[in-house]
Amino acid sequence: QVQLTESGGGLVQAGGSLRLSCAASGRTSTNYAMAWFRSAPGKEREFVAAISRSSLIPYYADSVKGRFTIASDNAKNTVDLQMNSLKPEDTAVYLCAADAWFGIPYRQSEKYEYWGQGTQVTVSS
Repeated sequence: QVQLTESGGGLVQAGGSLRLSCAASGRTSTNYAMAWFRSAPGKEREFVAAISRSSLIPYYADSVKGRFTIASDNAKNTVDLQMNSLKPEDTAVYLCAADAWFGIPYRQSEKYEYWGQGTQVTVSS
């Protein structure tokens, strides 16, 4: 079992920045894929970014590429999401996810076994 706990959400003006962190505990190893998804009212859960803890190669949704950065600190068992140039359409609950997979991380939420509770990000215009 893996437990995931997100932190760092909040309210920010458009153009601002936030840094989300996901702390993993339990049966963690470097053979895991970690990802961030987001859920907004009336919309399907959306892939944001993912990283393989073994290769440390990041992957991004086109909507956040160039603005968001995902990074894994394997020593601390944390995965951070640095969000810059935030837009009102980035408003959502952001969820951290993990799966025991060492290949290219999946972009489909159903592929991930472990999920955090989520943290709210609100971007005002």
